[in-house]
Formats: sequence, structure tokens, C-alpha cells
Amino acid sequence: MSVSGMKKQLHKASQLLSERLMGAEGTKLDDDFLQMEKRVAVIQILLVELLSKTTEFLQPNPAYRAKLSMLNTMSRIRGQGKLLGYPQTEGTLGECMAHYGQELGHTSEFGGALANAGEALQEVAQARDALDVNVKRTFIDPLQDLHNTEMKEIRYQLKKVNGRRLDFDYKRRRKGKVPVEDVRQALDKFMSSKELAERSMFILLQNDVDQLSHVASLVNTLLDFHRNAHRILLGLHSNLQARLTAASNKPERRFRPRKIQVRRNTTAALDFTTSRQSHPQESSSQCYRPDPAAPSPVILTVNWSWISPVAGRSTPSTRTTRAS
Repeated sequence: MSVSGMKKQLHKASQLLSERLMGAEGTKLDDDFLQMEKRVAVIQILLVELLSKTTEFLQPNPAYRAKLSMLNTMSRIRGQGKLLGYPQTEGTLGECMAHYGQELGHTSEFGGALANAGEALQEVAQARDALDVNVKRTFIDPLQDLHNTEMKEIRYQLKKVNGRRLDFDYKRRRKGKVPVEDVRQALDKFMSSKELAERSMFILLQNDVDQLSHVASLVNTLLDFHRNAHRILLGLHSNLQARLTAASNKPERRFRPRKIQVRRNTTAALDFTTSRQSHPQESSSQCYRPDPAAPSPVILTVNWSWISPVAGRSTPSTRTTRAS
């Protein structure tokens, strides 16, 4: 920055501090200019909010949006032409239904209905992908271009108007110390900047036809999507009603248990095990039946006199025990 430029910036800062702190009065702009400036500020905020909310409307999940943005940026850096699309909720649900419908098989009415519903929801997801593309082309991109070109230019012009006003007021306030020619040049620059900014704001505010066309394009695109979704879901509804009627008219099947055919030796083993479980006493008596050829039991006599007498009994007693 040159010395004259630095001096001009210092003069503007001095005038701004005088107005903010000392209460110095600057040049007042006309009411029409101030009103247009307020409307332009509203449009500036409106565009930022509208673009953000429209993107959230088309792609509700912020995590997926961030992931797709990163992946698509990496694809562009690597030179890959194909970009990833947003995973639509209808497509995710449709893939789940179609997968398990195929697992159940077409012999199952429920499986066939799930397969048909999954295919229909995937078609709805494709229609929503087309909606995303059309809304971006006819609504988001024009508004983004408006925000990046016209609004940016108007903001720059308004900033220049404010800077030249401060420069003019500083020189006007120091009229005795600043040459009259410099004051006149500052006034001319200020008025030319004001006129240019006023013309740009007027053109923007009067150009309602383009803005209305963008909104109409958004509504038409939404209407086309809902028509396609209605047509797809109406066909699915008719299919499901036909399946429901056919399933209701089928004859009722009764359950008949089927016997398991086993070999003869396996059956005998099962009968033996079952008989033992059914008659445990008989089974135990058969298992522990005494052998006639076994030797006879031996009779033992045990002397119990070593036990201390109880309740005045002092006579020793003996007990005969049979030992096997």
C-alpha cells in the first residue's frame, strides 16, 4: 500500500472514531437508498439460509453429507469422473426388503410382497435422485450464482460507498486544512459510488421475474417427483391387494405331523431305553437280582458292651449282624 493510501485509511479511521465516540455527524444518505440497503441485506441473509435449508431438505443426514463431500472432493483431486450419490432412505429400506424377500423365496406370499415392495421403493429412490439433480440445476445453482456474483458485487459497492463517505466527511470537517479541490474530488467519488451502488440494488430488487422462476422450478420439480412416487406406490398397492386377495382365497392347510422312519435295530434300542425309563423299580430289581450260585452269607456277632449305658441300663447287649 502506498503512502497516500495509508493516509486515506487513517483519515477514514479517524472519521469513524469521531462519529462513534465523539458523536460527530456524518453525511446522511437518503431514505430510499437506506431502504434498498436494508432489503438487500435481507436478501443476503435469505440466500444463505435458503441454500442451506434446501440442501438439508434434499439430504437430511449431516454425517452423510460431510462424508459425501469429502469423498467427492477426493475423487475430483484424483481425476475420477464419477461422483458418489446420497444414499436415499427409500433405497436403503428397499434394499433390505428385496434382500429378505429373496431369502424367503417367491413360494412365500410374504417374501414375494417384500420383494415387490423393495423394488418399488428402489424406484422411488431413483426418482428422488432425479429430484436432487433437478433441484440443484434449476434452484440451488442459480441462487448460488446470484449470491456469488451480484450480491458480492453489491456488497463491494456498498463498502466503497461507506469508505468514500468517511473520506469526504473527514476532508469536509477539516475544510480549512484540506484544499478545496481535494474536498470536491472526494465528493465526486462519493456521489459516483453511491449512484453505482444504488443502480445495482435497484436492478436486483426489480428483477423479481428471475427469482419467481426459480421458485416455480422448485415447485414443478417437487410436483414431478411426487407424481412419480404416487404412480409407483399406486402400482405397488394394487399388487399387494391382489396378493392379499389370493392369499385369503387359498384353502386352509391342516398340520399333519410326519413320522420319522428309522431302522429296526435303532427301534429296538429306543424301546429298551424307554422301558427302563418307564419302570425304574423293575429295572433296578432286574439289575440287582442276587445270584443263586453266590456263597451263603456269614453271620457275625458284635458285642455292643463298649457303648456307655443310657438311662440306667448297665447290662451289656449283643447284636447279630449278617455280613454278605
